[in-house]
Amino acid sequence: MKELMTVRSLTTRPVVTLGGDAVAHVKDTVCDAAASRITGFTLTGRGLLSGPMKEGLPWSAVHALGHDAVMILDRRGLVSAAVMMVEQQTTLRSRVLGARVLTDSGTEVGTVLDVVVEGGTGGRVVGFRVTASRGFAPGPSRHRRRVYVPRGETLTVSGRALVLPADAVRHVADDLPGFTALVGGVPGHWRGSPP
Repeated sequence: MKELMTVRSLTTRPVVTLGGDAVAHVKDTVCDAAASRITGFTLTGRGLLSGPMKEGLPWSAVHALGHDAVMILDRRGLVSAAVMMVEQQTTLRSRVLGARVLTDSGTEVGTVLDVVVEGGTGGRVVGFRVTASRGFAPGPSRHRRRVYVPRGETLTVSGRALVLPADAVRHVADDLPGFTALVGGVPGHWRGSPP
């Protein structure tokens, strides 16, 4: 399993060429409508007061998504951000964050706080960090439980709701290392079934 990271952690991550030139910073992550993989990034300039760039970075131009930077071959991989967004793609921030999560059997899981993606050359969306509903993962009302849930094989996006397979959320993790172990098939690092 490749390193997993959250979409929020990608914001402001530098975009660097293999030659070592920093060309931009990530502003937002763009995914396909089914929230199954990253399709690109919108960008901001490198300076403190730099605004959004008119160029975007399609996933096809990404050499690797790493812990410290998004690596590209060279600046020629950047394309018009408007063209990139026309292809019916949506930023994760505008569509998925804050969305309700339900199972296909009707259980309310919670609300999306963040999206977990695979680094390296994969770019797959593998799960979500959610504020769990009381019925899904009980806890004190003042401190609602935050858990990581797998995406599952099928995912339906319906308006502002994500519908996951019930089997996918049978096991959840309390932290990102536990979630990495869960989706990587390492036993003993995750919390059991929700009530």
